[in-house]
Amino acid sequence: MSKTISDKVVRNDAGNTPFSAILDVHLSRRTVTRGGLSAALALLTGTSLSACGGSDDEPLKLGFSSLANSMTDACVVPAGYVAQVLGAWGTPLNDSAAEWDKDGKNTSKDLLNSTGMHHDGMHYFPLDGSSSEGLLVVNHEYIDEKALHPAGPTTVNSKRPAEEVRKEVNAHGVAVMHIRKTGSAWAIVKNSRYNRRFTSATPMAINGPVGGTDWVKTPYSPTGTTVRGTNNNCGNGTTPWGTYITAEENWAACFVNTNASSQPAHQVRVGVPTAAGRYKWETAAGDATEVQGEFARFNVTPSGTSALNDWRNEVNGFGYLVEIDPYDPASVATKRTAMGRFAHEGAAYGKPEAGKPLAFYSGDDSRFEYIYRFVSDANWDAADARRSDRLAVGAKYLDKGTLYVARFGEDGSGTWLPLTLASVGKDGTRLGDKYKTIDEILINTRAAADFVGATPMDRPEWTAVHPSNGDVYVTLTNNTSRNATTGTNAPNPRLNNANGHIVRWHDTPGANTFKWEIFVFGSEAGAAADTNRSGLTALNQLASPDGLAFDDRGILWIQTDNGIDGGRNNAVARSTNDQMLAVIPGAMTTDSKGTGPVINAQNQGDLRRFFVGPNEAEITGFAFTPDYRTIFLNIQHPVNWPAYGTNDATVAASGTVRPRSSTVVIQKADGGPIGV
Repeated sequence: MSKTISDKVVRNDAGNTPFSAILDVHLSRRTVTRGGLSAALALLTGTSLSACGGSDDEPLKLGFSSLANSMTDACVVPAGYVAQVLGAWGTPLNDSAAEWDKDGKNTSKDLLNSTGMHHDGMHYFPLDGSSSEGLLVVNHEYIDEKALHPAGPTTVNSKRPAEEVRKEVNAHGVAVMHIRKTGSAWAIVKNSRYNRRFTSATPMAINGPVGGTDWVKTPYSPTGTTVRGTNNNCGNGTTPWGTYITAEENWAACFVNTNASSQPAHQVRVGVPTAAGRYKWETAAGDATEVQGEFARFNVTPSGTSALNDWRNEVNGFGYLVEIDPYDPASVATKRTAMGRFAHEGAAYGKPEAGKPLAFYSGDDSRFEYIYRFVSDANWDAADARRSDRLAVGAKYLDKGTLYVARFGEDGSGTWLPLTLASVGKDGTRLGDKYKTIDEILINTRAAADFVGATPMDRPEWTAVHPSNGDVYVTLTNNTSRNATTGTNAPNPRLNNANGHIVRWHDTPGANTFKWEIFVFGSEAGAAADTNRSGLTALNQLASPDGLAFDDRGILWIQTDNGIDGGRNNAVARSTNDQMLAVIPGAMTTDSKGTGPVINAQNQGDLRRFFVGPNEAEITGFAFTPDYRTIFLNIQHPVNWPAYGTNDATVAASGTVRPRSSTVVIQKADGGPIGV
């Protein structure tokens, strides 16, 4: 996610034991000898990589040289690779949209029928199993107002113009793009029946325990079963039955409740502002085409006699994982409320096993927030992967289940704490004594997690699950608010954590426990050993890990987002632009005493830098074709890219261009599989 819109206010004052304090104890007990690279390789990757996707005779190996640092207005790929720009924001999906205009003359209707802004999470869904034709589903997280409105957003008599706001609303959301490869070039299939946009105004269903309750009844939906729009779509997930999950992250900032003195606790906990919404959509001046509450719904200040007379409940329809069936253009996107309500970063599912429940893992991307696991009531039936009524399958597995939050133990163990009425809190009382129904718990997910004593983390972002062994990984991007007051101490080398790290764990079969370890610490290459705990070099130094994904071979792809944050917020970001790295992880390790995993080692084996983006851009989103011969990633919030007149992502602009977030398609020049 972009640092330019992150919720920088610490909203967790629950006082739960911070992960930093647990890590301090664990490191003191499990100190790793800082030896040579060979020791680190043996410790972390083991002696064989055959279990990671290769065969015993031919283990999987990375086949490219790590890139040098780069700081240019262009993308950089390894020798023998090519990179193409695809679907830059404002690219028409059908004939209802005019071509993108570099001077900003496009209308809100154009943007409704074009790709949105600030591409983020995505996935490639093949058509008939094809690696040359499929549906690329892309999140559009937020907007750059100056790029969208070249003269800047305007306000007239304290109100935003309706047309400007509609442009912004339509630039958010999700795009389904039918894409096809001809020769070596990929392009959008214009006017395809699959092409589709979901925006901040698209009607969507609200399912699960919150759907149909008083929490989400509004003048637009008196029954509480629908809501307009999905907002701030950051990370993503998929399901075993072939649907897409988009994660609503910083949605709370788009609303406002001006009655600060009586603002509900659940609004305070998620960060609904009390002065003005992020884009001031609530102030928009209506016109002849305005529909019911089109703009007023973003002001959730109570003003009527009930929720059916004002928009107080509109915000309660946001903050969920949203399921989309890309294969069915007539389907209605559905918010799965049983999976919790917070700043979702994504949703990775655990290895499906016949006859056992499914698990989905999600981070809450804010400082000192938590990691969650949703476990379905229904047991997995592999036949459901072949059904065509995919959203009905989603209802089966995603609308009924138990939401858990993670507590990390100092010995490398962990516990999943259920968020149910029967759960016992830190004070010995039941969660059901605080909240009367499961829907109330879900509306207050963060506060419920506070209550049971979850472990506050350093901005949990993307989750990823190893395709073979089921280990779960999460990026903890950074937390510069970590200090002695919040639970760290001066000797802790990760004080003022500007670099971030990655944690991984493995759930105990049939139990709500797990074993965890640190996978890699972000750091600049030249840092002291207590900071550069993973022994990173100039060829793989990283900071602020964010996007995270496995391909089905077992290669882990790590993306970074150091943000602009007033300049550069760590030494790595002053040395190289944001990047994507690759590594083939080994299995988790345990110490010789069997009392817990060893935490980290000097180096993550063969961690290599595969891609470097243009100046000031975040690298985010990952997808691949079934034959591994094409991968897709996204460039978000560039400042002077891509170059006009070419689709070559590695070409720097001559002069100044109006920046466009875009997907980058990476292939080998010889057509071979990527990365090996």
